[in-house]
Amino acid sequence: MNLPVAPTRLPAADLDRVLRAASVAAAQDTDTALADLLPDLTGAERADIARHLVFDHTAVLVFPDSLEGLGEELRRRGLRPGPITPSVVVRDRLARRYGALVRDVPVGITHIAAGDRSVEVFALPVPPGSPLQAVAADERAAEHEAHHAFATTAPGTVVTAGLRALLQERGGAVPDGGGHNSHENVTVLYFRTRANRRFELRLPGRHDLLPDPAATLLTTLTGAWATQAVATMAELRLADHLAAEPGLGAGPLADLTGTDPDALRRLLRYLAGLGLVTCAGDAYHLTAAGERLRTGTEFSLRPLALLYGGPFYDSFAGLTHAVRTGQEAFAHRYGQHHFAYFADRPALGGLFHRAMAASAEMFAPVPHLVDFSAARRVVDVGGGNGALLGRLLRAHPHLEGVLLERPEALAAAREELRAAGAEARCAFVEGDFTESVPADGDVYLLSRVLHDWDDDRCRTLLATCAAAARPGARLLVVERLLPPREGTPSPAVAWDVHMLCNVGGRERHEAHYRALLTEAGFTPGACHALPLSAFLLEAVRTGR
Repeated sequence: MNLPVAPTRLPAADLDRVLRAASVAAAQDTDTALADLLPDLTGAERADIARHLVFDHTAVLVFPDSLEGLGEELRRRGLRPGPITPSVVVRDRLARRYGALVRDVPVGITHIAAGDRSVEVFALPVPPGSPLQAVAADERAAEHEAHHAFATTAPGTVVTAGLRALLQERGGAVPDGGGHNSHENVTVLYFRTRANRRFELRLPGRHDLLPDPAATLLTTLTGAWATQAVATMAELRLADHLAAEPGLGAGPLADLTGTDPDALRRLLRYLAGLGLVTCAGDAYHLTAAGERLRTGTEFSLRPLALLYGGPFYDSFAGLTHAVRTGQEAFAHRYGQHHFAYFADRPALGGLFHRAMAASAEMFAPVPHLVDFSAARRVVDVGGGNGALLGRLLRAHPHLEGVLLERPEALAAAREELRAAGAEARCAFVEGDFTESVPADGDVYLLSRVLHDWDDDRCRTLLATCAAAARPGARLLVVERLLPPREGTPSPAVAWDVHMLCNVGGRERHEAHYRALLTEAGFTPGACHALPLSAFLLEAVRTGR
């Protein structure tokens, strides 16, 4: 005799969530769903993405008393569910969050029609009085499993790779796991948006597209090895030798560099994996990235490679100290702040200034972004070797410059300005910019200076500049800016940790700089993007 199945009770809150999800699924199309999830995508980018995928469904996780009779329960509520099948992917995600409590609990999945699309309903059975009630409460509040889903219309390897790159690099989506559901024979890739919402890509069949977490971590852990390999390539001048004679083998290169042929071959193999050289048999060639390690070329990054592979590499071993104390690791390890340490060691000081000059590519647009026609006197405060000032003087012959720097930096600055043909139009002033800066400038430059210091020192420096500048004088600030949204990939995020570790300074958001400038008596203006992830922020001295 077959006993009747007890009716499944679906809590009213869960039914309401299903009905709201159905309303959303029926109302949105692919373009509106993408615009809602990823507002950074342009209309053209959304249209291109929509050529390869379609908004398929929205999803919600509910908590009936049991899976038995769930379909009938949903039909009694006026919905049209499909068959209930196991959901391996969601069960595994829940198990990672809640451990043994849900590891052996079956999770069901069914689809409910919603116009041309559907609602994917995941169901975790939660009997009355079960400890899973706490899981249900947490999941309803956090909506971990709620998401939109897009099905690919051309799920080949190239299209899938392109979609993932566009969604992540332009849309800001972050991979959030996934896997293969054998019951549906579909591979799902989950992503999180900057607003912490989730969506998935559905690919028919089985695809091994998910990175192994352990392999990902190991690749990250070996980043220090990559730094040293690049520094060794720079120290041995491999780029110079391969530029002079492309296609050299490991043996001839070992003769030129005084190295062991077998060891050098192993290094070259690693450098090929890093994308700095290519290898055909025993013939090696530079890539575009490797070219940037040549000496004597404009914007060569070779000094930066030596600096990052030298004292800055060593100081990062003290990052834990910096995080625990908020104090820079460089001084902890070397006994001096890095500016003083380099000043006492001319060879290192010279390397530091050459490394800073290696990033001068960011200055290239500056002379043409700002109107200098009414300006006469440009004061570069802490301008290093004068790379930015030299560009301005070369581009605008009517300008005269003043460079304020420490004594050990001025020699390099004179050479830079001489090479720019502007030494005669520049005064070189030794001084401490926290105490005073030359007065009566029409334009003041602070290029990669403020990020070296904490907010209190920045306030002092900006107040000093404000005291020297007459009303209407302009201040140009060049810095890397932290992205406005947390979790957005940006080189400034890494540089921020570098500043913490090595100088005790920090990278800042644009709004942070604007607040500091306003407090000091400047009115912030336009902000321009520059090469190498830098920005130019304009400000004007207000009336006193």
